[in-house]
Amino acid sequence: MPKTIAVAMTGASGAQYGLRLIQCLLDGGHRVYLMVSQPAQIVINTETELTLPSNTNEMQAALRQHFKAADDQLFVFGRQEWMAPVASGTNPPDAMVVCPCTSGTLSAIACGSSNNLMERAADVMLKEQRKLVIVLRETPLSVIHLENMLKLAKMGVVMMPANPGFYQQPKSIDDLIDFMVARILDHLHIEHGLIPRWGEK
Repeated sequence: MPKTIAVAMTGASGAQYGLRLIQCLLDGGHRVYLMVSQPAQIVINTETELTLPSNTNEMQAALRQHFKAADDQLFVFGRQEWMAPVASGTNPPDAMVVCPCTSGTLSAIACGSSNNLMERAADVMLKEQRKLVIVLRETPLSVIHLENMLKLAKMGVVMMPANPGFYQQPKSIDDLIDFMVARILDHLHIEHGLIPRWGEK
């Protein structure tokens, strides 16, 4: 059955991971609730050929066109859009992925600050005991980062640093991106054929 997945993209490097995840979710017929921070827009514009408008409605239209998504399949919400479905436990998505995640966003989620929609959506996942996957892109990790990761892991959050494997003998950057996206999809229990599984040819 199609799922509804919230995806939050923050200002960490690795925008390609989040964009590829969205593409795979949409290609699989799933619905995506997307939140993009202002720093994430800058990173996307820097790391990719995609240029996103700042206006939420314009960004939604641009991304629907970019991903060839149906109007009822991809929704973009602003940071203060408190009437968005993800803001309440009465209408939570099936799961949420923060990809990529900054150490600042990690900290905000760990302390439950809920200062914007992205942080509130993650807080809803925690209180409703829904799947929350955090793809942290930071190195090296300080004691503060590690303590925040441990705190969230104890709550059942999947902590998934952006560390692609090489045993599939990647031939391109796209292969490395697909490795991480495949692991995210595995934890969302969404089928894919992005990479061969261990022990398979």
